[in-house]
Amino acid sequence: MNYNFFVYILTNAHCQVLYTGVTNDLSRRMFEHKDDSLNEKKGFTGKYNCVYLVFWERFQYAEHAIAREKQIKGWTRKKKLELIRSFNPEFKFLNDEL
Repeated sequence: MNYNFFVYILTNAHCQVLYTGVTNDLSRRMFEHKDDSLNEKKGFTGKYNCVYLVFWERFQYAEHAIAREKQIKGWTRKKKLELIRSFNPEFKFLNDEL
């Protein structure tokens, strides 16, 4: 079987905050983050309006995606920004490319 799991990084409009997450449905998850930011603001991304996708990686196995998410979450902001720029040199918001 071929499964899709994604590790992703979101930011806010001014690129001040970075959020790393994991999901099996990236489009649905982006919708959920945006909905939270516009409505109840229950989660971190809602409170800080982190709704702009700047990085993602696909994995076949959930365990690999979860391990990568944990790895990235342990990094410094500088290292996360280097990862984002290696994937997305112009630091464009990629939401419309899903």
